[in-house]
Amino acid sequence: PHIAAYQPDIPQNLGALMRLSVCFNTQLHVIEPCGFPFSAKAVRKAAMDYAADADVIAHSSWTRFLADRPNGRLVLMTTKGAMPLWDHQFRADDIILMGRESAGVPDEVHDAADSRLLIPMPGGGRSLNIAMAAGITIAEASRQLR
Repeated sequence: PHIAAYQPDIPQNLGALMRLSVCFNTQLHVIEPCGFPFSAKAVRKAAMDYAADADVIAHSSWTRFLADRPNGRLVLMTTKGAMPLWDHQFRADDIILMGRESAGVPDEVHDAADSRLLIPMPGGGRSLNIAMAAGITIAEASRQLR
């Protein structure tokens, strides 16, 4: 699967997503604008020594991402998800989309998603950090596709 970050707000989370994408051998799509200057220097700082190995594709906007995205289903991870993560059958070409830390994604992104999944949190809480949620999701996808 691919990972996509919709307008990330926090460079350290993007760095963690880059590290995750390297460790799980997946592309990372960054949908701009970001809530911080998205530059090679900022990426190197946030991702430490993983930046050089990360396969990152930047998209200047949501519209540009839709035009350029790889084939595959768009799987949105959201607290407003209709299905628990564990019940979804992942495919190798899925694009796992993580929303913005501060605001999630707008309705047009929700509407474009083929699936809207949530991570059940029996302990409560409003939401997980996006890098943590992406890690849980990519691990479940990898478990299913092994």
